[in-house]
Amino acid sequence: MNAMKTVILLGVMSGLLLLAGDMIGGRTGLEVGLIFALAMNFVGYFFSDKIALSMYSAQPVTPAENPDVYARVAPIVQSLAQRMGLPMPRLWLIPEESPNAFATGRDPKHASVAFTEGVLRLMNDQELEGVIAHELGHVKNRDILTSSIAAVLASAITFLGRMAFWFGIGGRRDDEEEGGGWGGLLMMILAPIAALLIQMAISRTREYAADQTSAEVTRNPHELISALGKLETWSQRIPLVEASPATAHMFIVNPFTGERLMRLFSTHPSTEDRIARLAAWHP
Repeated sequence: MNAMKTVILLGVMSGLLLLAGDMIGGRTGLEVGLIFALAMNFVGYFFSDKIALSMYSAQPVTPAENPDVYARVAPIVQSLAQRMGLPMPRLWLIPEESPNAFATGRDPKHASVAFTEGVLRLMNDQELEGVIAHELGHVKNRDILTSSIAAVLASAITFLGRMAFWFGIGGRRDDEEEGGGWGGLLMMILAPIAALLIQMAISRTREYAADQTSAEVTRNPHELISALGKLETWSQRIPLVEASPATAHMFIVNPFTGERLMRLFSTHPSTEDRIARLAAWHP
């Protein structure tokens, strides 16, 4: 099912890129859009995890690099991965005080789990286990490829929308070879919204599934319940300043503050609803 959703996502995102190219540059723009779509699909599949990690200046967590973090986190990750039948993922540290975490990669063999410095400071070991089990749930459920590709392609579409504004306005569609100025303005407005709506469609139900996986593996949903409560409070007090809307869906909680507009376009279900579902969970 996730493989089919990934194919659909790539198709829809590619279609948006082709539409953008056509509206900006007519037939020539369509050809450029096709090349751009093919390149983004390739990059999204093989390099989306590296792009996402580099966007947040993530540093490797190994016995040689960040040994204190490794000594605390690695045993928890290894134990959970064994219980879930997963390979040990690569671990990364994000130098940010805002508490959050995400998983990325194209499959379980190439998975990575990243934590902010803030989440490690905020959580006790039991809460951290709930968070890690949630992220490994995304790996086990094979959500990470779709989420990572969505982040890359959404960024590309948003960038293309901005390019449309600067280079598309002022043109006239006198013939099929020319793009339209109004098309450029329209793409500037609609492309980021379309990309965000696609992210919303793929993200909300997956958070519920990863929460449930965490409860099943740890046999203690209160670990994640407690963690989510802290994350909801402190991520609003200390928002992730460098967060990109294109990658917001990857994090365990929305990295933005709770303004009404951001809630309207939130890629996550409400934390209250997630906690209620976990509280109702039973083996």
